[in-house]
Amino acid sequence: MPPRNPDFDVAFDPLELQTNDDHVNAGGIAPVVTEATHEQKRPPRRIVWRNVVLFTLLHAYSLWGIICIPWAHPLTWLFTIFLYTASAIGVTAGAHRLWAHRSYKAKLPMRIILTMMNSMALQNDIIEWARDHRVHHKYSETDADPHNARRGFFFSHIGWLLVRKHPDVKDKGKNIDLSDLYADPVLRFQRKYYVPSVLLMCFLIPTLVPHFLWGESLWYAFLIPGLLRLCATLNATWMVNSVAHMKGDKPYNKFINPVENIFVIFGAVGEGFHNYHHTFPHDYSTSEFGWKFNLTTFFIDCFAKMGLATDRRKMPYNLVFRRALKTGDGSHHGVQKHLQETEANEEKTLESEKPKDE
Repeated sequence: MPPRNPDFDVAFDPLELQTNDDHVNAGGIAPVVTEATHEQKRPPRRIVWRNVVLFTLLHAYSLWGIICIPWAHPLTWLFTIFLYTASAIGVTAGAHRLWAHRSYKAKLPMRIILTMMNSMALQNDIIEWARDHRVHHKYSETDADPHNARRGFFFSHIGWLLVRKHPDVKDKGKNIDLSDLYADPVLRFQRKYYVPSVLLMCFLIPTLVPHFLWGESLWYAFLIPGLLRLCATLNATWMVNSVAHMKGDKPYNKFINPVENIFVIFGAVGEGFHNYHHTFPHDYSTSEFGWKFNLTTFFIDCFAKMGLATDRRKMPYNLVFRRALKTGDGSHHGVQKHLQETEANEEKTLESEKPKDE
């Protein structure tokens, strides 16, 4: 094993992951590169009209909320930003990095906090979210992927929520091991009381706090910290499924669709380092850059300082560099420096081998 990095709780054995091409998650899911369904005709799409109506209304009222921002109390603006960040971290640090990938461990107080923040995001209960995400990693870019990016931007962004799931998603999802999730009493509680938790965290608190603490109108409070914040959080998460699978650099693995996208990095509080994440899904930071543009990693590290987050799994740089050198597109900063130094050394060697004039 390599020496333990003092900044993190768990170090990886590079030999353990040398053959990991993509998509293996902490739950022991092996990668599936090809899928027979690529050559089969897809069944007709069945539109879920309830979701079409609800998401249309959500975006319409969110636009109304944007118009109302100048007339809202400044504290309402700040509260909206706070709730946006909290609900996003409930997804990124909670449903994603903790429960879907098991990239670190969290003690009970932190798990309760993350679950409350996750309910504020209204993206299904954590067990269901983590199941879909594990399926996404195992069968990425196939019909078994819930938001298969090969079906286009609209489908991978929001369209997959407006139609019935492809039969392969349901079929493959049944084979995903969720025993670790059901073993967590916090997740079982959230799943059982998901609707009340959403009503409280996603709608009542965002609406009532501004009204009673600084006199904001109930309508503005419902529109801005409530619906507008919810719509923004949803679209930031969806951008990871769509934009971060289409437009950007591939420093670590040029043979897969996920990319590094700066807009997604900011919007999804650190989740836009997506080429790295699909290459090294075990890494709790989903990036090699620590806190840089990664508010979620900062959040986890703060709880680690308090002793509430442990066993953070981090990829050693030498393995990351070797992978980027081997399969990256050349945009990795370390690879570029390495190639420049190699070229300079070769030029010096050629100069030294030239016969000197007498």
